[in-house]
Amino acid sequence: MQKILDRISEEVMQAFAAAGYDEQLGRVTVSNRPDLCEFQCNGAMAGAKRYKMAPIAIATAVAEKLAGSSVFAQADAVAPGFLNLKVKESFLTEYLQGMADADKYGLEEAKDPQTIIIDYGGPNVAKPLHVGHLRSAIIGESIKRIARYMGHKVIGDIHLGDWGLQMGLIITELKERKPELVYFDDSYTGEYPKEAPFTISELEEIYPTASGKSKEDPAYKEKAMEATYKLQNGVRGYRALWDHIIHVSVSDLKKNYANLNVEFDLWKGESSVHDRIPSMVEYMKKEGYAHESEGALVVDVKEDTDTKEIPPCMILKSDGASLYNTTDLATIMERMEMIHPDHIIYVVDKRQELYFEQVFRCARKTKLVKPETKLTFLGFGTMNGKDGKPFKTREGGVMRLERLISDINAEMLTKISTNESISGEEAEQTAKQVALAAVKYGDLSNQASKDYIFDIEKFSSFEGDTGPYILYTIVRIKSILAKYKEQGGSVDGLTLRDAVSPSEKALMLELTKFNTMMEAAYEEIAPHKVCAYIYDLANAFNKFYHETKILSEEDADRKAGWIALLMLTRDVLETCIDLLGFSAPERM
Repeated sequence: MQKILDRISEEVMQAFAAAGYDEQLGRVTVSNRPDLCEFQCNGAMAGAKRYKMAPIAIATAVAEKLAGSSVFAQADAVAPGFLNLKVKESFLTEYLQGMADADKYGLEEAKDPQTIIIDYGGPNVAKPLHVGHLRSAIIGESIKRIARYMGHKVIGDIHLGDWGLQMGLIITELKERKPELVYFDDSYTGEYPKEAPFTISELEEIYPTASGKSKEDPAYKEKAMEATYKLQNGVRGYRALWDHIIHVSVSDLKKNYANLNVEFDLWKGESSVHDRIPSMVEYMKKEGYAHESEGALVVDVKEDTDTKEIPPCMILKSDGASLYNTTDLATIMERMEMIHPDHIIYVVDKRQELYFEQVFRCARKTKLVKPETKLTFLGFGTMNGKDGKPFKTREGGVMRLERLISDINAEMLTKISTNESISGEEAEQTAKQVALAAVKYGDLSNQASKDYIFDIEKFSSFEGDTGPYILYTIVRIKSILAKYKEQGGSVDGLTLRDAVSPSEKALMLELTKFNTMMEAAYEEIAPHKVCAYIYDLANAFNKFYHETKILSEEDADRKAGWIALLMLTRDVLETCIDLLGFSAPERM
C-alpha cells in the first residue's frame, strides 16, 4: 500500500505535468503550518528559475489543474509560490479503511529480506545485572522487534562475557574455600555432580571478593591467571565448574531479562569462539595482515583519509593472550560462517566507538566479512541521575537492575491502588505492566546516542510524554469499546465514516503516518521515532475524545464509524508499544 505522502504527491505530480512543468516538482510534505493547511508543496519555488517564471504563476497553474481532484478539498496558490493543500474527508476515509483492512496496516515489508544479527545485552556471567545493562537490553530488543516487523530475519545474541580472568578468579576463590571439591582432584576420572556447589547468591558474592583479593595480592592473581589458563586449555574439573557457573548464571539472567520482556535467540559468549582463535590468528599471519609490534600481534587499520589517530587493532598481547578484539573478531568470523548475516548491529555504550571502529576496519581488511556486509555501531548515551551524573543508589553504589525494577513496581502499585476497583493480583500485574512501560518509554523516547536523566517521578506520571500516558490512552479506548458492547453494539464488520469535526480528521491524519514512521524507524535504527509517533497519536485521540460524545451519539451510523476509528487507533497503538517491548493492561 502506498504511503499517504506518495499517494498525495502522485496527484500533485500529475497536475504539474498537466500544467506543462516537470512532475518531479510535485513532491508533497506535511505542512509546517498546520493552522493554514494539512500538506504543502514548494515545487513552484524550485521551478521558478528553470522556467523563468514567477513561482506564484506556476503554483496558480497547478492549483487550477487540481480543481475537481478526488484527493483534495482545497489547493490554494499562496505568495510567493506555495501550494497549500487539504485532503477530502472521503479520500482520507478510503485510505484509512485500506489500512484497516490490510495486513500490517498496508506497510510494505522488505522486498529483499535481510538476515540481521543484533548484538546486545553483553553481561558478564557470575555478576548481577545492574542499571548499566538497562539501555542495551531495552534499545536492542526494540530494534530487533522493529526489524522483524519490517519483514527481516533477525537474530538477537546476548554475547556473554564468560571466558576471561573473571572465570579464573571465581575458580580460585572456590578452591580456597572448598579445596575438598572433586573438581580440584586431578586424579578424578568419574562423572562430576549435576548440582552446582554454589547458589547464584554465593556466586555473586564470590566474584567481587576474588577480584578485590587479586588487586591486593599478586600471588592470588597469579593463581587466578593459572586457573584461567587451565580452564581455557580444557582441564576437566575446571571445565565442569565453568559449566555450573554458566548454568546458574544464565538461569538467573533469563529470569531478570524476562522481567524486562527481553528475549535473546542466541546465548553465546566469548567461550564459543575460543577454539577458532588459533586458526584465525594463523590466517591473519599467513595472509600478511598481522605483524608483530613490541611483541604484540597487531593489524594496522589506519587509513589515509583519517583526520584522527586510529591505533592498530591488537590481536594478541605480547604474552600470547587474546583480548576482547580477538574474541569479537572470532565471533564475526563464526557468524559469517554459520549464519551468513547481511548486517550486524552492535548496541553498545557510545564510549566504545573507537574500539568498534578498529574491530570493523580489521574485519574488513582481513576479509572476515564480505564487502557488502554492513557492520553498524549503535552507541547509546549514559543513563544519569537527577544530579546529571551516572545513575547510582542513594548510598552511591551501582544499583542492581532487580532492585531498580522492584522499586518502580512498588511506586506504580501505590498509584494503581488508588483505583479501588483493581486489587490484589490484578493490581500487582497491572503495576508491573505500567512500570515496565514507564522505564522503557522513558529510555526509548530519547535518541539512543543521547545521555538522559532517569527521573522515575516524571516517567511514572500519567500525564505528558510518558509510557503510562500512552497506556492510559489505550485503556481509555478499551473502556469505551467495552461500554459500547454493553449497550448492545457489535464491533464486527464496522467501517470508517468521513470525519465530521476537525479533531476527528486530525486523528485520522495521524493514523495515516504509521507506515512512513515505521520505515524511518527501521532505516535510521531509531525507536524514538515510534515513541514520538504514538505520543502525537495519543494526543490526537484524547483531543477527539474530549470534544466528542461518542457513546451518547444518537446517529447509529456515525457512532459505528467512531467505534471503527477507535478500534484502528487502539490496534495501531498496541502494535507500536509491542515494538517498544511492553503491553497495555485491560484497565488501570
